[in-house]
Amino acid sequence: MKKLTDLQAIISNEVKQLNFPAYPAELYEPIKYILSLGGKRMRPALLLMACDLFGGDVKKAISPALAIEVFHNFTLMHDDIMDNAPLRRGKTTVHERWNDNVGILSGDVMLIEGYKLMMRVDESLLRPILNIFNETAVGVCEGQQLDMEFETRNDVGIDEYITMIRLKTAVVLGGALKIGALIGGASTVDAALIHTFGEQLGIAFQLQDDILDVYGDPEKFGKQVGGDIISNKKTYLLLKAFELAKTSQKSELTKWLTKSDADPKQKVSGITELYNQLQIRQYAEEAMQTYADKAFAALDAINLPDAHKQYLRDFADGLMVREN
Repeated sequence: MKKLTDLQAIISNEVKQLNFPAYPAELYEPIKYILSLGGKRMRPALLLMACDLFGGDVKKAISPALAIEVFHNFTLMHDDIMDNAPLRRGKTTVHERWNDNVGILSGDVMLIEGYKLMMRVDESLLRPILNIFNETAVGVCEGQQLDMEFETRNDVGIDEYITMIRLKTAVVLGGALKIGALIGGASTVDAALIHTFGEQLGIAFQLQDDILDVYGDPEKFGKQVGGDIISNKKTYLLLKAFELAKTSQKSELTKWLTKSDADPKQKVSGITELYNQLQIRQYAEEAMQTYADKAFAALDAINLPDAHKQYLRDFADGLMVREN
């Protein structure tokens, strides 16, 4: 079994080897730029890991793993335009460095390049793997659409929120694992189970991210604690607070959310105090554990040696027991 860090290193090295035309420069330079910004390369590494777990040749999984990484960065490029984000991984975003039109068109080419890489799989697996890739890609777009709609809606329910994070975040983890498993020789049953494992784990991971945004150590979390509160983002914690709050507490929450000139520190402190009164952290942690348990139930059902299952369990534990 190859270590996750070794698989991430393989992907990082292979990304550097990707060749794009030099002309027209404003189409391809942004692609090289965003791929050079790094990141953990977790999604493509998971694809390689799944292939390895089922006894496959990791080399045969490199091109589809790169497809996942190129696709993921395509979504980031377009998300940054929609969010009007100035920075990505601490560096200037593509649309800021060039312009929106360049970001849109370069992102379009990245999606196509992702398909070209995915189509390098063995002919016998091409149709089922492209189907997974298609479902994953559509899911991410659906999730992003829901996320944007939620910004202007005041009737978002927790079930809808879970659907959104499943689509926007978790389906890529599940899809990457399923593709890698099929390349590694897994049965359709086991491929479906590892997809469920990845998807449910992805939901749990995002719920933990919601918790850490409020309760994490700012030095370890790696980003501003309370950022979701400051931006009025509809997270599990906020939605659960509105679900449980009494009339006076709802009024207090609404006041903080609608006060345009609120001091950020006071806003974070005020809303966090309401969360504490309502024991929101406990509810969020219970929800997170529910989805983690679903992931582990799927893992237990996979027909793999116990040592391989333990490898996945250790990976999941490492993902969930974190402060950043």
